[in-house]
Amino acid sequence: MRAVVCPDKFRGSLSAPDAAAAIASGLRRSGFDDVRELPLADGGEGTLDALLASLGGSRRLTRVTGPLGEATEAEYAVLSDGTAVVEMARASGLALVAGRNDALRASTRGTGELIAAAARAGCRRIIVGVGGSATSDGGLAAVEALGWTLPRVEVVVACDVTTTFLDAARVYGPQKGATDAQIALLSRRLHTIAETYRDRLGIDVTELEHGGAAGGLAGGLAAIGAHLEPGFDVIADAVGLDDALDDAGLVVTGEGRLDTTSLTGKVVGGVLERADDLQITARAVICGAADAEVRAALEAKGVTVLTLVERVWNAGDAFARAALLCEEAAVEAAGRARAAG
Repeated sequence: MRAVVCPDKFRGSLSAPDAAAAIASGLRRSGFDDVRELPLADGGEGTLDALLASLGGSRRLTRVTGPLGEATEAEYAVLSDGTAVVEMARASGLALVAGRNDALRASTRGTGELIAAAARAGCRRIIVGVGGSATSDGGLAAVEALGWTLPRVEVVVACDVTTTFLDAARVYGPQKGATDAQIALLSRRLHTIAETYRDRLGIDVTELEHGGAAGGLAGGLAAIGAHLEPGFDVIADAVGLDDALDDAGLVVTGEGRLDTTSLTGKVVGGVLERADDLQITARAVICGAADAEVRAALEAKGVTVLTLVERVWNAGDAFARAALLCEEAAVEAAGRARAAG
């Protein structure tokens, strides 16, 4: 039986490549000698690491403007085929301003500068992952940094949400530290920015699915010619997930927390859907913790769900020992797959 291991990151403990390696180790311990590791992402944080691990390439470092105006060094990647990968979180992300974000002032300028740097390096196709943003500026600062045009490159924005442009502040403002009054102000500002894009570029970003991703950055980039696509599909197609799954006997995916969002455009749901399409019956999800209803729904469909928190005395141990616990869970998943098949 051939196995494919294709998890997302376990936030706070394991990157997607590290999770894939741990799970694959458990499967090999269980007698699987043909195990394909294919770490995945959905356009959020971890996209760069997942694509580099699967496709190879190099990391580049450049100096950009951080979300609150400070200079910072940010990394982007150039894959082996010359495609660049930009994670906006590395230039304009909430993690860069943890505990001190200014929701009104946070800017996407650094993301625009990262895209420009990749273009200057000779890349003609750029994948932009837009999860983890600190910003709600409608992408205006990034668009300005790019001179209101894409510099002869194809830009694909890998979106991990479907939120519309005008809803961006209302939906994501609270997690970026915005008060109710600031959310109202940010929403009005997004209306004004949308009018600016329409008047100057002839593009109505308010009608675009995914346009509100990263506080409207996705819509702003679309206004100057970028393509907005579901993030999971972008990454899965880039790494050749369908080809990898062909003739697989066991598919194992996973993430830090399994909940209702996991099945709507995220890695776990996307992998299980493609496995269903290919009629792969041995499917397992390894996760840090799981929502009880979601778990029950998947198990009713024959999907094995294994959690790390059930293998330790407290949740802290699940974070500290995540790699070992993933390996142990994979051993159990292998045993269940053999017993069922």
